[in-house]
Amino acid sequence: MEIYFKLFEVLFPVFFVVGIGYFLGKKNPKLDTTFIANFGANIGSPAIVFYSVTTTGLTFEIFASYFLYYFLAIVGFAIVGIIFLKSLRKDVIMELPPFILPNTGNMGLPICLFAYGTQGLGIAGSIASIIILFHFTLGVFLASKKFTLEVILKSPAFYSIIISVLFIYFKIEVPNFIINTTMLLTYATIFLILMSLGIALTRLKVFSFNKALISSVARVFIGPLIGFGIIKFFNLTGVAAGVLLIQCSMPSAILNYLVGSIYSPKKIVDNIASMIVVSTVLSFITVPIVVFLALKYFI
Repeated sequence: MEIYFKLFEVLFPVFFVVGIGYFLGKKNPKLDTTFIANFGANIGSPAIVFYSVTTTGLTFEIFASYFLYYFLAIVGFAIVGIIFLKSLRKDVIMELPPFILPNTGNMGLPICLFAYGTQGLGIAGSIASIIILFHFTLGVFLASKKFTLEVILKSPAFYSIIISVLFIYFKIEVPNFIINTTMLLTYATIFLILMSLGIALTRLKVFSFNKALISSVARVFIGPLIGFGIIKFFNLTGVAAGVLLIQCSMPSAILNYLVGSIYSPKKIVDNIASMIVVSTVLSFITVPIVVFLALKYFI
């Protein structure tokens, strides 16, 4: 029975805040979330990366290992995505990001934090770092079918990852005022972006539900299986294995829609939006199951 209480403690805060956003979005359809998007991209995400990587006891070896493990997971997601997109006769390049770039940041981070404490946050942060980096590199490349270095150089999160890695590699002690500042920004960002997820669910529309459902099943059902395969292959155990499994189970990230809306045609963007909505709704069923298994077998 204790594990069920723990499961409730982990998931309730996350789903409750998403519910607040959904309520506000329904109450005021014209609610402007531009501030949240700008804040998250330019200030919040860099703060989350720095705080989770440098202040949670994460070593460079662990960071590098889980950066690699999740990179392998992304390769697995990509293979699955290509297979499904070809079978559904969709654009294999532009519609691949929702398969390979899950919501490991604003949804995965708080769940891992509540499940495993600061240790879980650190490992989850190393995983979220690669997704953030890929959003502004590989994600842009796939959405536009061309690579531009300018997008990377203008991304604050990119510099935050580099600075964070330097801190843990050289074992530089972070001043308390920076810890306190990034901690406040981290928790504020998690709240705001979770709320914006709920708001987005009231606005993004589903086009071609059947295809979106098939794609979403690949994201939220096969994703954890890929994670479990990596855990078994590398004989991972404990908190680190649990965090990897949880992060592999996340739905498609909303940032895929934001990037796609800038670089991709409307039809592609509509398909991406559909997969984000359906995979997020499905995750309200699948994520509790995955978190339960993680808490039961990886502690």
